[in-house]
Amino acid sequence: MTDWMKAAEAQKENYLNDLVSLMKIPSVRDDSAATDEYPLGPRPAQALKAFLEMAEQDGFKVKNIDNLVGYAEWGEGDETLAILAHLDVMPAGKGWDTDPFDPVIKDGNLYGRGASDDKGPGMAAYYALKYLKDQGVKFNKKVRFIVGTDEESNWTGMHRYFEVEPAPTLGFSPDAEFPVINGEKGQVSLLLDVPAGNGDASTQLVSFESGLRFNMVPREAVALIRTDSPQEVTNDFGHFIEENPVDGNIESTDKGLKITVIGKAAHGMEPEKGINAGTYLAKFLNRYDFAGGAKSFIEFLADYLHLDTRMDGFNGAFADPVMGELTMNAGILNFDADKGGHIDMNFRFPKGMTPDKLEKTVKAIADKFQITVTQGPSQEPHYVDPDDPIVKTLMQAYINQTGDTNAKPEVVGGGTYGRLMKRGVAFGALMPHTPNTMHQANEYQPVNDLITSMAIYMEAINNLVTD
Repeated sequence: MTDWMKAAEAQKENYLNDLVSLMKIPSVRDDSAATDEYPLGPRPAQALKAFLEMAEQDGFKVKNIDNLVGYAEWGEGDETLAILAHLDVMPAGKGWDTDPFDPVIKDGNLYGRGASDDKGPGMAAYYALKYLKDQGVKFNKKVRFIVGTDEESNWTGMHRYFEVEPAPTLGFSPDAEFPVINGEKGQVSLLLDVPAGNGDASTQLVSFESGLRFNMVPREAVALIRTDSPQEVTNDFGHFIEENPVDGNIESTDKGLKITVIGKAAHGMEPEKGINAGTYLAKFLNRYDFAGGAKSFIEFLADYLHLDTRMDGFNGAFADPVMGELTMNAGILNFDADKGGHIDMNFRFPKGMTPDKLEKTVKAIADKFQITVTQGPSQEPHYVDPDDPIVKTLMQAYINQTGDTNAKPEVVGGGTYGRLMKRGVAFGALMPHTPNTMHQANEYQPVNDLITSMAIYMEAINNLVTD
């Protein structure tokens, strides 16, 4: 019997070298730099090219599809097993102790953007596949290791793959947590537009900016206000910072008072684990007499979005016994006195809930503030039966390599490429004992966890292609 852990340990040095080289590429989608050649900007395409060049050198058949998505292929058979990973990363944001794109290992942990989401896990799965190929394992299925370049936004690349290539039979995405994610909640964003203007109020909101992405709890919020009582506001803010779990500062500028609040970023699927700087800033500002669109914007954030990740204030809380609770992340919160405001409410919803129901629920409140609601693209809840052979095979590999005999398949609010296949699941690589730092400053993954995950992937892929 193969000692998969020993095999994975033997790959450690080469694995880390290749992983670090990929992590140094700041592969954040950048629409402002998009061209016909690079539809998502040059950096995601650079990461894709680097990966495919590496895979081709390793002996895989490779293909680049429009600088959006690509794959490395090995094996033959009537069925296709897909391993779906992504090379794009979230914006770094602020608050890092190290350079997010110059990975370092400290105290056994690999720090850098992509260490956990998803370059570290993706490369662990790739190295597992490469090991099996190099050992001469006879595959009874074709395996495609498919890498997208905008998983953190709207999946343009992976959707393109499924348009032009045959659909896989089954597969998994190493882009979540262990043991196995066999269910993923549905997703939708409701896009709210707030009227411009401040009316004739003595306190005026010039601008308000918070949030980098819809699926990320905002760590920072900055507002610029004009007031006849700057010292009073400054004193109030000092007390507010003392009484709440945020940091911040206030400074006088030639345009008014600039107020900054610092919270804690977190993945939008678990917004309660973050501290939303935007809603805290709105909570502070809501004590003052604003008017017009500014008043609507601040009151809506403070009275309805602040600390309400379950929609209780909207009378919209909902839960399914299998898939769990509905969650909401207020990810983008912006206002301009001349242009108006924009709010992105991102929902993760279980079966039994629909985007239309959510829109109706939010609209009932938004109408009171003259805020319009538009429904964005959505994904339906996804679920694979725990008795499906792919779930059982992956679970057994995890149990064998970790000894965690109490492990059970799980349902999460995150969305992975696994949901693109009827028999698709998410599989690692975050261990149950490891903090989730995805989408946060100082993102990291323990090196030992990554090597263990490689061993798990080795056994799992081997069993799937030799059954």
